Amino acid sequence: MAIWERLRQGLSRTREGFLAPLEAMVKERGGLDAEALEEIEDLLIAADVGPEAAGELVARLRAGLDKGAVSWDQVQAALEEEVAELLAGAEVDWTPPEARPGVLLFVGVNGSGKTTTCAKVGWMLKRQGLRVLFAAADTFRAAAIDQLTQLGDELGVEVIAHRPGADPGAVVHDALAHAGSKGYDCVLVDTAGRLQTKRPLMEELGKVRRVVEKLAGRPPDERILVVDATVGQNAISQAELFHEAVELTGLAITKLDGSAKGGAVIPIWRALEIPILWIGLGKGLADIAPFRAREFAQALLRR
Repeated sequence: MAIWERLRQGLSRTREGFLAPLEAMVKERGGLDAEALEEIEDLLIAADVGPEAAGELVARLRAGLDKGAVSWDQVQAALEEEVAELLAGAEVDWTPPEARPGVLLFVGVNGSGKTTTCAKVGWMLKRQGLRVLFAAADTFRAAAIDQLTQLGDELGVEVIAHRPGADPGAVVHDALAHAGSKGYDCVLVDTAGRLQTKRPLMEELGKVRRVVEKLAGRPPDERILVVDATVGQNAISQAELFHEAVELTGLAITKLDGSAKGGAVIPIWRALEIPILWIGLGKGLADIAPFRAREFAQALLRR
């Protein structure tokens, strides 16, 4: 199944919750008026687009369509175009770091799909012919070490791991030293699912970054926040604090295969202006794709 079709299926709950009442309203009224535009704004907010982004989308829609007799197809096409334009800046053509070994640091709260995303990106890099090493720096949970080790076995990727409770910085240190001596192209670091409200844990994440700086002579090439789409706009507060700790360079948005809050991608991008590198569409290693603004807008708004 094509990625676009899978994304479309994944966003079906968001789409139907928004489009069905909107289509009924436009067809009943035979077009748009001030009251209809206000209802469109309310429906966008209910889809977790957020008040500010919803207001901007409605303003764009108002400017692009004449009030009065417009068809539902015109309204739908106009909304799709405005969402694609609003998200255009979030799209990048990502390439692996040129430095060797490149270091990708994955951060995020518990349950966001961080370890799985780390493995998925490793799968993508390996398909490009790169030698990949995993660092199991989530030492707070033995299950996280086991999960990454199992995924590494499945992929044929070596994993550097210490005992549960070990210093995550020491894991990263050993992984980078090993990667340098063995000629690995990329080191992917899985960190603990830190609660953003616990300052000591955020400070430890900063320590991991400093270990990379000391050994590699530069910060991690990518500092990627893995965001669970089902939490909606709550991801914004998560991202702001992780950004403070490690200066995020990219986002990976997971669980779009069943979220009713897919519209939250818009305010997350508007608030942070950090590129959305990848989207997750399931639990399989191949269930990942680059973020494309127009494909996302089509999946969100085309029935």
